[in-house]
Amino acid sequence: MSSYTPHPLEVRVVSRRFDQPKARTLAGYLESDGFKALDKALALTPDAIIDEVKKSGLRGRGGAGFPTGLKWSFVPKQSAREKYVLCNADESEPGTCKDRLILEYDPFAIIEGMLIAGLAIGARRGYIYIRGEYRYLIDIMEAALKEARDAGYVGTNIRGKGFDFDIHAHTGAGAYECGEESALMESLEGKRGIPRLKPPFPAVAGFMGGPTVINNVETLASVPPIIINGGDWFAAFGPPKNGGTRLFCLSGHVNNQGVFELPLGFPLRRLIDDLGGGMRHGAKLKALVPGGSSTPLLPADIAWDLALDYDSVAKTGSFLGSGGVVVVDENTCMVKFALRIMQFYRHESCGWCVPCREGTNWLQLSLTRFHNGGGRDGDIETLREVSENILGRTFCALGDAAAMPTLSILKHWRQEFEDHLNGKPCPFGAKTSVAVSAH
Repeated sequence: MSSYTPHPLEVRVVSRRFDQPKARTLAGYLESDGFKALDKALALTPDAIIDEVKKSGLRGRGGAGFPTGLKWSFVPKQSAREKYVLCNADESEPGTCKDRLILEYDPFAIIEGMLIAGLAIGARRGYIYIRGEYRYLIDIMEAALKEARDAGYVGTNIRGKGFDFDIHAHTGAGAYECGEESALMESLEGKRGIPRLKPPFPAVAGFMGGPTVINNVETLASVPPIIINGGDWFAAFGPPKNGGTRLFCLSGHVNNQGVFELPLGFPLRRLIDDLGGGMRHGAKLKALVPGGSSTPLLPADIAWDLALDYDSVAKTGSFLGSGGVVVVDENTCMVKFALRIMQFYRHESCGWCVPCREGTNWLQLSLTRFHNGGGRDGDIETLREVSENILGRTFCALGDAAAMPTLSILKHWRQEFEDHLNGKPCPFGAKTSVAVSAH
């Protein structure tokens, strides 16, 4: 098991137990305020729990950024079908590796967050859907669930309060598509992991046809400290409507890559300079991936003074997404960067939608030819048109995830495409590098 060393500038809320090895056992978790939030929640009404989460300003940490308390409130109070809480631990977004740390270092926080969510919506069963490549984390989660079940924190009549809630861990098979909530549910039901047409939405008809809440690992791990300390306490960490802290995964062309817990609204400049140790080799910032590879890239003149919160990033035309901040320096060929991203999305497309299946394949082939010096007049406009014809025309957001970064690169770094077209491919020569990977 690897070690974790926090940075002095970090704010420790979700990550507060990462450097406490004992917290990975039930005894250690109980010593560090474990399940105190559950005890408090058991004395509250479901509406009071939801109101506290709404007050906190907690928004989904998986990518969409939807208000968590509002999502919980959509679940009908009465239902003829069983209700469910699902934890989306299928962390597959390139540039993102934060949920892995929570699963490894603080598994009981996820369990407690799911129990509180179950209380809030009236569910009696939950599932943790873990990314297929995270095999060693499945063992950690299963061990934590066994300890919690044996001690009466999971199962029937929890804490003697008449609350029944069981949790099971389930592994995916390495499909990026199953990070999408409806494809996740299809996979969990034993079917092919392809997206569902919406509506109905999961809160009304989700897993096994029952009302379902699906939250990201970090979102659920944020719930216990909110219940213990109050929604106002959590909200105070960030700007209005952007409450709390979040885990940022800093990678790319910086000297110190890592995962850092910071208050929302933290300046990107300080993330790069103070926590990232500055740009690698003293190079200049060229581009920024603000929230995982599916988000539109930002040029340096927009990114450098950016505040890292949902609304500030949205004003630039991009998204905070999954918190995967990838720093790209001046020596990077943006045509090659676009190709690398498209290789990933073409490979991960489930093939269900024609625009995504055919469009990502066509874009990969065209970008490969273009990058290798075989560009033709009209290629740049055709790349743009194909991307626009994928955008908003698919069952799920994977098509958008492929189209949006491509469109942003074509917009902000068109000159590099022109250079390739004019017989000057990869003008940066031997220095050319690509900062993002599919980890």
